[in-house]
Amino acid sequence: MKMLLLPLALLSAALLASAAPPTCYSRVLALSKEITESFQELQTSKTVDSCVETLPRLYLDIHNYCVLAKLRDFVAYPGCDRVVEVNELKEKARSLYTILISYCRRDLVFLTDDCNALEIPISSPVEHSITES
Repeated sequence: MKMLLLPLALLSAALLASAAPPTCYSRVLALSKEITESFQELQTSKTVDSCVETLPRLYLDIHNYCVLAKLRDFVAYPGCDRVVEVNELKEKARSLYTILISYCRRDLVFLTDDCNALEIPISSPVEHSITES
């Protein structure tokens, strides 16, 4: 009987470990990355309305305190209401803002408050070396 229960217990433990819920930090990090990528795709899309070019930049760094103001400004931006993709992006930005100020308020630590850093995305070391060559 013990031989039968041991594999069952190990399988149950493995399933529980892989099904752990995301942390507040991991959820915020994933959502900010998703929003930033969606914004970049929207900016490079040829089929979207020309008003997209007037949208405020949306590079997000959840370690920067200014990300809260950046999200508020983007959601409140009056242009492009007729573009479905922009409305979807604004909804995601609103969700991220809510998560940051409500659910994760005590779990996050902002490492900087440099608002200018959110205007120009920092390239990864690989991207940086490619652009220099």
